Amino acid sequence: MPVDHHELAGWGEAPELSLVIPLYRSSGSIEALIQRLEGLSLPCAWELVMVDDGSPDDTVERARRRLRGSPLRVLLIRHARNYGEHQAVLTGYRHSRGRWVINLDDDLQNPPEEALRLWRMAEEQELDVVYGNHREKRHAPWRNLGSRFANRTANWLLDLPERLYLSSFRCVAGPIARQVAQYSAPYPYIDGLLSQYTQRIGTLTVNHDPRLDGESNYNMRRLVRLWLTIFTSFSIMPLRLASLLGLALAFTGLLAIAILLVQALVQGLAVAGWLSIISAILIFGGLQCLLIGVLGEYLGRIFLTVSGKPQSFARSIEAVGTWPVETPASRASDPARRA
Repeated sequence: MPVDHHELAGWGEAPELSLVIPLYRSSGSIEALIQRLEGLSLPCAWELVMVDDGSPDDTVERARRRLRGSPLRVLLIRHARNYGEHQAVLTGYRHSRGRWVINLDDDLQNPPEEALRLWRMAEEQELDVVYGNHREKRHAPWRNLGSRFANRTANWLLDLPERLYLSSFRCVAGPIARQVAQYSAPYPYIDGLLSQYTQRIGTLTVNHDPRLDGESNYNMRRLVRLWLTIFTSFSIMPLRLASLLGLALAFTGLLAIAILLVQALVQGLAVAGWLSIISAILIFGGLQCLLIGVLGEYLGRIFLTVSGKPQSFARSIEAVGTWPVETPASRASDPARRA
């Protein structure tokens, strides 16, 4: 359950911005990330929500040490195990209080300074969601190819503006982010959830820096899981395609039988032999197994949802750092600071 911020001494009123950052195996970049965030100059009050998604290294310990005495105001949440990036972001959404919520990666490939540009565009154009569209993606070629396929799939299956670029660097209106966070099923897809609440969505071209440390945690297995979630959790289009494919195959089979009967009865030709029969059996049998697999994926996810598989569980929630976050405006208005 979300922590009651009002019970935290000095936590103050809700800020304008909440920065949500999921962490996983971030021990090599966490200190540089915090230092970069401390150098941000935002013209408003803001908070930082970090969600450690069951890192097996000392990410949390390093974060605690670095944040001791830091001017940042941070809510540090620790998942009991690794659930996934989308689950971690939703946990951050649940515990955020900002009028706008921006989520960043932990590897500094999305520059924190660009978050301000996303926020300004959302306010100026009265958008509910703004995605960062990278000028040049600094990922491995196979990762870029997989991301493009996932984007095309999402644009095709979901009710999104045409050819919208989706990324994990996004600014979302706070009320929508917290409404999306009420989703409790075990297979969330944030962009699919956002598309169900608004179509006031835009994109902004942003920089994409080289990864600061290590390698991406998004391997091929995680990409396949993401594709399955897009296919089966927020659209019934695969089931409709399966029905259309079944009708097409049935029609093709009837047409083939009609042609063979005409050849046998009118032209006196012999029916095709063993090889053609076995080929047809293998093709139709493989397609049947594929369609049964699609149905099984839907049924399996329904079963796990009904049986109460948890989306995530927070082992600990703690407030670290100080409040309020100092901004140029707050320092200028404080007589003690001016002195």
